[in-house]
Amino acid sequence: MPKMKTDKGAAKRFKVTGSGKLRRRKAFRGHLLEKKSSVRTRRLGREADVATSDEKQIRRLLGI
Repeated sequence: MPKMKTDKGAAKRFKVTGSGKLRRRKAFRGHLLEKKSSVRTRRLGREADVATSDEKQIRRLLGI
């Protein structure tokens, strides 16, 4: 059976930390930033942990 290919869309969106946790970028920071407060945009800049319910599927897409 051939090897599983990494889903490139997922690979660009998620990263694995040294301890094996999955991290993701937050939404709503791409554009229309003028109307959003600086506190809000600063918070959106931080990375977040992936929800536990989604982890299994994302790991499969990444081939982990």
